[in-house]
Amino acid sequence: MSLPCLIAAFIATMLLGPGTAQASDGQTVIYEAAAVVTMDEATPSASAVAVREGVIAGIGDIESLSAAMPDARIDRRFAELVIAPGFIDPHIHMDLSSIQYALPMTPPWEMAGPDGIIEGLPTRDAYFARLREIEAAAPAGEPLIVYGFHDLVHGDLDRSDLDDVTVDRPLVVWHYSSHDFYLNSAALALTGITADMHGEYEGIALDENGELTGRIFEDAVPLLTPVTGPLLFAPDVLATGLANFSGLLRRGGVTTVADLGYGIFGFAIADANIANNWVSPEHAGYRLYLVPEHRAFAANFGENRVQTTLAMVSGDRPTPAPVLPQVKFFTDAAFYSQTMRISPPGYLAGQSQGTQGLWVLQPDGIASTIQPYWDAGLGVRIHSNGDEAQSATLDALATLRASSADRRFVFEHAGLFSPAQVARAAELDAAISAASHYVFYLGEAYQAPLGEERGNWILPLGSLSEADVPVTLHSDAPLAPPLPLRAAGVHLTRATREGGVLTPSEAMSPHEALEAITIDAAYALGLEDELGSIAVGKRADFTILEANPLETPGEDWDDIGIWGVVLGGEPRPVQEAGE
Repeated sequence: MSLPCLIAAFIATMLLGPGTAQASDGQTVIYEAAAVVTMDEATPSASAVAVREGVIAGIGDIESLSAAMPDARIDRRFAELVIAPGFIDPHIHMDLSSIQYALPMTPPWEMAGPDGIIEGLPTRDAYFARLREIEAAAPAGEPLIVYGFHDLVHGDLDRSDLDDVTVDRPLVVWHYSSHDFYLNSAALALTGITADMHGEYEGIALDENGELTGRIFEDAVPLLTPVTGPLLFAPDVLATGLANFSGLLRRGGVTTVADLGYGIFGFAIADANIANNWVSPEHAGYRLYLVPEHRAFAANFGENRVQTTLAMVSGDRPTPAPVLPQVKFFTDAAFYSQTMRISPPGYLAGQSQGTQGLWVLQPDGIASTIQPYWDAGLGVRIHSNGDEAQSATLDALATLRASSADRRFVFEHAGLFSPAQVARAAELDAAISAASHYVFYLGEAYQAPLGEERGNWILPLGSLSEADVPVTLHSDAPLAPPLPLRAAGVHLTRATREGGVLTPSEAMSPHEALEAITIDAAYALGLEDELGSIAVGKRADFTILEANPLETPGEDWDDIGIWGVVLGGEPRPVQEAGE
């Protein structure tokens, strides 16, 4: 616990007994509720919480808190509602969300969008019908980017398919994974990409005749800038997209997010977007933290990358939002696009059939890449999806643990984990930040590409929790809507979008699922002394619910109404927050 939290807790205990704190010069407000779900073992539940100057000052009931704080104002607006710790989404992407939530969307499944539910397109015919509608409505001749295609739902896609939609404009289809793009012939011509560049870039796909298929992915994506840059990074696009994204966060009851890609689109774009469109917690209605991305920092700051990171963390180098003492790395590529690195015999179906996926960092270079940051006291958030990637990442962690036993190390997304890898993650004191949506969206669709054994290794969160590995859930927004109750509810049921259930033995308990979007999410950020539970001395960030999740079946968590949040002690109804 941090020093300020220890001081607040000590004062509360010595002067007033457990769960309260002495009122001081500031106005104390006592919020009464039907229930207060604290996620704090010392005081698991209550019916009122006291707040002073943005900090939790007491927990208990109206009578005891009023007696201890006679000058406090009692606020009964939540008397029939439930106060929970503010929901945390520990892995989102601000710039990417700002872009994609401003684009036309063609999702393969039903998706929550800024203006309500976006209808899913479950067949190839439905997808192309919608794509043609979007193209026909767009200004003539202008380049067009459309987000949401998925090959396992919509089938294979190449430039001839897109040329059938239009040859009169550059057309770019953005894969749901965000890692792959598909271009028609006009778009390819605009980029200047040619088949002979495949030798330099693995992500330029060729057909059996050595011709461009139109698929551009992973290391070749920067080559698309001449087409995508002017469309995606225009100030009005970013402003519209971030406003849409922020509205979704508020409707989901989210009080804190972490951007796990600070710098990946360039610091000028990221800083301007955050400064102009997020502005501050008070303006946006949620807190934002930034996590530096190693490749961006290495490219921009070279040998000074670690010192620059530390300067940003300390505030000596100004940033538009606080920077956490952590760094983001990548072991392998994407779950959604079947480029995560998996064990032999590789993919058995889908667009990566016959391959094992891609490394981003070669296995023998993971530990050495992380080591300078690790030695400087920085924690690790590492994108690691496939089962072969987990083996390499666990080996790297074992090497790093030899030099420091107490540094935080979080696997991001964690698509596949074998039973042996679960046990090893526990032994090495790892934590898991799981992509909340893999089971629901692709749990069934991935059985053919992965095969039966590996198909059962998709997000084994029950086993990880049983092994005492801290587990949190994230949206990876915009890949999935930032709706924590929906995300957690899925892992109570292990439901799939097709109506089935995937490995029900891996279901989490209600308490584990709620921890995953509160206190364990705060742990992933290194902020568990400030956020994630309702305890004296912590920030007064709450999500206000119409029902108690711990008393609601998992299949109904998504239907629990959200009144809004309390941020720093200030009530912010959904319809007013951010306005």
